[in-house]
Amino acid sequence: MNEAKAPSKAKQRASRSNNGAAPLWKWGAAGAAAGAVLGGTALFNRSRAKRAERNNPPLGSFLSIRGTRLHYVERGEGEPLVLLHGNGTMIEDWIISGVLDELAKTHRVVAFDRPGFGHSERPRSRIWTPTAQAELLAEAFAELGLEKPLVVGHSFGAVVALALAIHHPQAVSGIVLIGGYYYPSVRGDVLLVAQPAVPGIGDVMRHTISPLLGSALAPRINAKIFSPAQVPEHWTREFPMEMALRPSQIRAEAAEAAMMIPAAAGLAARHGELTLPVTIVAGEGDAIVATASQPQLFHQALPQSRYVELKGAGHMVHHTASDAVIAAIRETPRQ
Repeated sequence: MNEAKAPSKAKQRASRSNNGAAPLWKWGAAGAAAGAVLGGTALFNRSRAKRAERNNPPLGSFLSIRGTRLHYVERGEGEPLVLLHGNGTMIEDWIISGVLDELAKTHRVVAFDRPGFGHSERPRSRIWTPTAQAELLAEAFAELGLEKPLVVGHSFGAVVALALAIHHPQAVSGIVLIGGYYYPSVRGDVLLVAQPAVPGIGDVMRHTISPLLGSALAPRINAKIFSPAQVPEHWTREFPMEMALRPSQIRAEAAEAAMMIPAAAGLAARHGELTLPVTIVAGEGDAIVATASQPQLFHQALPQSRYVELKGAGHMVHHTASDAVIAAIRETPRQ
């Protein structure tokens, strides 16, 4: 009786074979399902990006510099003035803050979508460091007949403006740096934000989960960039967040986050070469620059600089204290 109940060797071998095959089949099915989900998500994000571009067409004109197509808006007459936005934004940042139109009452103002942002291209054949962007912009100034403009940069745009003053001092008359990052520091947040710039896995991320994650985190991010001030209604109502969440712009945003620290280190070694007028504007509670002493230290290193600190303001000081920022820009001397 006991022998009759014992499984045969053939059945044992079949059982072992089945037990080995089942996990492989399950892994294959799981991989196919994951691939389908990622593919569907990528198609959804692509459709959403195209819709964002249809709903937010170019506001200005284009010029091509060495094969890179740049979008810019030009308004007003008078002495030339250039506006450079920060990481994650675009020309609309200057428009909805009211800064562009107010300055255009007394100046010829040109605002650029920096490479990869808004409607400007960012060819992958080049690493778009602040120095590379400065070179491109210096050529754009010449193409547009902008003779030694005063250059105003916010956040990463301030780093590009600084690179312009260091590497192309003949192309600018002075710089106004708002919420800039001037010295390298330990930034754990950079590792997280920079991941979509990593070739391969980063490409998958920015076409799939990054736009969805960015959309979910947008309220929290907005609160941080404006803190300690409240997020203005005009920002929530008018800023085209859907443009900032396109896979193409996410790549630009991640790449600039990755190069932020080394770029600051490289330029810091050349701060002493600056001879142009420099105005440094900082929000007292800026939580993005994170190191409160950065703008003060930079000011102390430049005898010719002016320092404007705005109480109760954060990183987006040109929105929450626009009158003071505009005054600081207008009061900046030119060389």
